[in-house]
Amino acid sequence: MATKSKNSAGNKDMTTPHWHAKAKEIQKFGEVTKDLPHPLDEKVRSKMVAKLNQLLADSSALRDMYKKHHWQVSGPTFYQLHLLFDKHFDEQVDIVDTIAERIQLLGGVTVAMGGDVAEITKIPRPPKGREEVPVQISRLLEAHKLIIKECLDISDAADDAGDQGTNDLVVSDVLRTNELQSWFIGQHLVAMPLTIPE
Repeated sequence: MATKSKNSAGNKDMTTPHWHAKAKEIQKFGEVTKDLPHPLDEKVRSKMVAKLNQLLADSSALRDMYKKHHWQVSGPTFYQLHLLFDKHFDEQVDIVDTIAERIQLLGGVTVAMGGDVAEITKIPRPPKGREEVPVQISRLLEAHKLIIKECLDISDAADDAGDQGTNDLVVSDVLRTNELQSWFIGQHLVAMPLTIPE
């Protein structure tokens, strides 16, 4: 019969993982760290973190909608949209990470779990089942429109607050990518004849 080895202090095997850890939260969602080596004061950082968490939740929802539609797209444009939706998903992954890092940099806590995102996002939840391509694209366009509007609002608020970092992030990283993605997918809804009559 094997016995557990003990360390010099007489404790149980030190190689056994202690995986039932429980602890209190060290920072609540919605709060920002009070004293940071950052020139923006706590009130400004708190306001920006709240706005960025909304943008993060909506961007996370859009990211996941792109993956859903990548998996479920069908029809004559399947191949093109399957690849395009996945490309846009990858770009939204980068956006989500960039927003989350800015929130943490400002001393905030990021919304992170799918259930929490679902509670916060303003983007309507699509059905679990497959939808026709024009409906998929329309949903994506509505989500892009909402995020673009949020970017403009955050940019103005950040500019007024002297938060150039947040202003730059939402314009350069989030706004421009969402504008380009909405243009790419929106062109799939333009009615074009397959042949031009003479």
